[in-house]
Amino acid sequence: MNLLDLDARWRRLNDPDYVCPCCGRSFGGLIDIGFGAPDDWPFAEPEAGDVVAEGEDKLSTELCRLGARRFLRAHLAFPVRGAEDAVHLAPWAEVAPEDFYEALDRIEAGESAERTIPATLANILPDPVPGLFTGNLILGAPDTRPRFAPDPGSVLAEAASSGLSFDALLDLYAGLGEDLRPHLTGQA
Repeated sequence: MNLLDLDARWRRLNDPDYVCPCCGRSFGGLIDIGFGAPDDWPFAEPEAGDVVAEGEDKLSTELCRLGARRFLRAHLAFPVRGAEDAVHLAPWAEVAPEDFYEALDRIEAGESAERTIPATLANILPDPVPGLFTGNLILGAPDTRPRFAPDPGSVLAEAASSGLSFDALLDLYAGLGEDLRPHLTGQA
C-alpha cells in the first residue's frame, strides 16, 4: 500500500472525479510546471508555437537568444516520496553560445547520442529548492528536451535524487504560483 493513499489531499489530487467545493477545480494527478521564459527575459512571452522577436532577441517555446546570452528549455523531475510518480518542471537553462549552436546542429542532424554541456538554471526555483543552480544539460534524442542535472551536493541534486515529500511538493507548487493546498482541503 502507498502511504500517501492515507492522505486525503493526495487522494483528492489524484481523483479525477474530485471537485473543489469552492471553485469547481479538479486535478486528476500531479501538475507539471513550465516556465514561459528565462527570468531575465524582459519582453512578452510567446503564445504556443509562436516566436517573440524584439530586435535581435528571440524567444520560442524551446530556444532563447537575449543579447549575447543563449538559453535552452530543460527538463527537471522530482520524484514524490512514497509514490511511483514525479513532478516535471520545464525551466530554462543558460548555456555557452557555442554549446547552444551545437545543440541546434545536433537537432538538425538527428543526433541522439548523449552529450553533456555546462548550464545554469535561468529560473529561480522557490522553496523547498530555492535559488539558481549550476549543473549540466544532458542532450539526447532531437525530439526530447535536454535534462538538467544539478551539481552534486546541492539541495536541488538531493531533491532530484531522493524526491520531495508531498508537503514539500505542495510548497513548491505554491511558490510557483499554483497553491493547491486550499483546493485539496476544501478550505479555499
